[in-house]
Amino acid sequence: MSGRPPLPVEPLTKAAFAPFGDVIEIEGCETRVINQGFALRRHDLAHVAIGEGGRTCVSIFEARRRPRPIAIDMLEKHPLASQAFYPLSREDWLVVVAEGGDKPDLTTLRCFLARGDQGVNYAPGVWHFPVLTIADRQDFLIVDREGSAPNLVERFFAADEIRFVAEN
Repeated sequence: MSGRPPLPVEPLTKAAFAPFGDVIEIEGCETRVINQGFALRRHDLAHVAIGEGGRTCVSIFEARRRPRPIAIDMLEKHPLASQAFYPLSREDWLVVVAEGGDKPDLTTLRCFLARGDQGVNYAPGVWHFPVLTIADRQDFLIVDREGSAPNLVERFFAADEIRFVAEN
């Protein structure tokens, strides 16, 4: 393990996550009665950015629990479009993000504990760790960009840059 202090886990809130994108949750959202009163539409929960020349792609990721302690050994970003994750079960999960331009600024690394009823929509260009479940296995609905232009940049860390998530 690195000699750096563990990365603290903080609650996921709209205010705390705002620099990185949207928190997807129904709390405080606009609700519309639809389908002759038999359904509620939780309206406009995230601002999906697709970018020129792309199309919206909806997928399901099956995530598996990583070994403990959780090593944050890389970050990725999608420069052309947003990427949304929403859990399909009620298990809590983790969201790791950092600020930065061409490379992530590891001094800004943050870890959020997302409830099982919260998702995130990473804004275009936001550095983040891949989907990180606490459960042994968890499925996520993903909304992101598909297109011919590359939309993935990865940065792997040197051994002395790796951080570990503080255990809950």
